Amino acid sequence: MVTLAQLRDADLSGLDGAAGAYDTLSGAFAKHVQAMTTEVDKHIFNSQWVGSAAGAANSALQRTGNRLDAAHTEMSAVSGLLREASESFLLAQSKLKEALQEATTAGLTVGEDGSVSWPPPSPAERHDPDYDTPRRARALAERISHAVTEADNADQKIAKLLDDLTTRARTGTGLDLKQAAADQKAVDELGTGLMAAGWPPAGAAPTDVNSWWKGLTPDEQQRLIHAHPDLLGMRDGIPATARDQANQLNLAHLIDVYEHKGALSEAEQQKLDGFRAIRKKLKDQEGHVPPAFLLGVSEEGQGRGILSYGNPDTAQNVSAYVPGLGTTLSAVGGKDADRALNVWNAAHIADPNASTASMIWLGYDPPPGLEKLMDGNPHPLEVMSTDRAEKGGAAYDTFMSGLRATHEGAPAHLVALAHSYGSTTVGLGAQMPGGTGADDIILVGSPGTGADKASQLHIDPSHVWVGDAENDPVSHLPAKGRVATDAILGPVIGPAADGAYQLFGPDNKLWFGQDPASKEFGANRFTVADGPSLSFDSHSNYMTDPGEKGSTTLESVNNIGQIVAGKYGNVTHQGQR
Repeated sequence: MVTLAQLRDADLSGLDGAAGAYDTLSGAFAKHVQAMTTEVDKHIFNSQWVGSAAGAANSALQRTGNRLDAAHTEMSAVSGLLREASESFLLAQSKLKEALQEATTAGLTVGEDGSVSWPPPSPAERHDPDYDTPRRARALAERISHAVTEADNADQKIAKLLDDLTTRARTGTGLDLKQAAADQKAVDELGTGLMAAGWPPAGAAPTDVNSWWKGLTPDEQQRLIHAHPDLLGMRDGIPATARDQANQLNLAHLIDVYEHKGALSEAEQQKLDGFRAIRKKLKDQEGHVPPAFLLGVSEEGQGRGILSYGNPDTAQNVSAYVPGLGTTLSAVGGKDADRALNVWNAAHIADPNASTASMIWLGYDPPPGLEKLMDGNPHPLEVMSTDRAEKGGAAYDTFMSGLRATHEGAPAHLVALAHSYGSTTVGLGAQMPGGTGADDIILVGSPGTGADKASQLHIDPSHVWVGDAENDPVSHLPAKGRVATDAILGPVIGPAADGAYQLFGPDNKLWFGQDPASKEFGANRFTVADGPSLSFDSHSNYMTDPGEKGSTTLESVNNIGQIVAGKYGNVTHQGQR
C-alpha cells in the first residue's frame, strides 16, 4: 500500500533511467536480430541447399528467429512498462506536491494520513461570509487522497505485470510470438488505463479538465487521443486542436462501424448520413481559409456534431451557433455549417484585422420541425416542450465554459448565437447558474427563451440582440391577435371550424414566454427582412448566404457579423414590437 510519505519522498528518477537502459538493450538486441537474419538469409535461405536436412535447418532457424523476435518484443514491453511506471508515479507525485504546497500557503496542516486541519477562525473570520477555509481544506484532502490512491492503483497493476514479465523471462515462456504480442498489448492497455484512471471525474469543471490536460506530457496526450478519441473529443476543457484530432479519428471509426452494421434503422441511417456529410465538409474545407476544426462528434441521441471555422482557442471573436427545430446531424455538414461559415465571412468583413472562429454546435437533440408535424409525427408536442431545451442549455453552458478554459491569451469576445428552438435552449441555459458566459447573445427566429426580460439571461440587456422577421411563423406562435393557417397549426392544436386560428393570450407572449422582439423583453432588435408571407423560408433565412439569388438576408447576416466582431455602432436597428 502506497502511503502519502512514500509518494511525497520517492526519488523516481531511477525508473526513467531503467527504462532508458532497457531501450538501449532493446535497440542493441534488435540490431543483433537484424544482423543474424541478414546472414541467415544470405547463407542459408538464399542458397541452393535442398533436401531433408535443409528443410530441418530452415525450420530450426525460423523457430530461432521467432524466439529472437519475441525476446525483442518482451524487452520492449519491459521498457514501456518502466516508462509507464515513471510517468504514472511522477504525475501522481506532482498532484500530491501541488496540493501540499497549496495547503502550506493557506496555513493548513496536512497529517501523514492525508487529513487536513486548520487553526480556529479569528473573530473576524467567524463573521466573514467569504470565510471558506473548511471547504478548501476538504477539497485539498480529497485531492491528496486521490493522488495517493492513484499511485497505489498504478503500483499494484505495474508490479503484477512486471512480475509476469520477469517470470516469463526466467522460464523462457515469453519466447513465443503470440505470448510476447499479448504482453506488449497488456503493457499498452495498462498505460492507457492508468492515464484514464487519472482523468477528472464526470461532471468536472472544464477548467479542471484543462488543468489535468496541461499536466500530461505530449506523449501521454497523444496516447490518450489515439486510445480514447470518443471520450476526449467531446470533453469540454480539452484544447481545440486535440479535440479535432480525436474527433477526426472517432469520425472515421463511427463511419466504419455504421457501414458494417448491415441493415440500419431509420435513426441509424440518419446518423451515418450525418457522419458522411461531416467528413465531406471537412474534406472540402482542407487547404481553405478559414480552417475547419471538428470539436465534437458522437452517436449519442440523434447524433452530435460540433464544427468550427477557425480555431476558437486563438481567435479574438468566437461565436457558437445553436440550431433549432428539425435539425439533424447531416446539417452539421450541410446547411448549418454553411450558416456558420456565412457568419464567419460577415464577421471577417466587419473587422478584417481580428481573427474569428464561428461554429455550429449540435450538442443536443432538437425536436422535429413543424413541417414534420404535417407528416403524422407521433410526438407532435415535443416541439412545444422545453425538456430538450433544458438538457441542451446545460450542455451548452458547459461547452461555452470549456471555450473560456482553453482560450489562449486575452479572453475572446464570446457570442452565443441561436436560431429557432435553439434560442429557447440558449435562453434556458443562460438562466441557469453562471449562464452561458457569453459577452453577447443573439436570438433569431425565436419562439421565446423562457424569460420575461433580457436581464434574466445573466448578461447586460444591452448585449442581448434579437432578429425577428415579421413573417416568421415560429416567432409568432402563438402571439395575441395573430392568425396562423390551418396548414401550420392544424397538426399541433387540432382543426378549426373556419379553417384558421385566432390565438388569444397576453400581449407579446409566445409559446416559450415573452416575445424577445417586444419592448417588454428589453433587448436590441436588429434589422432583418420581413421574408415571404406565411412561409417557413421566413424562418430559415437569417444566416443564409446574402449573395444567393433571391436572398433577402443581406442585412440580417451582416448585422450578426457586426455583433460577432463587436462593431455595435454599425448594427442597424428595427423597432421593437
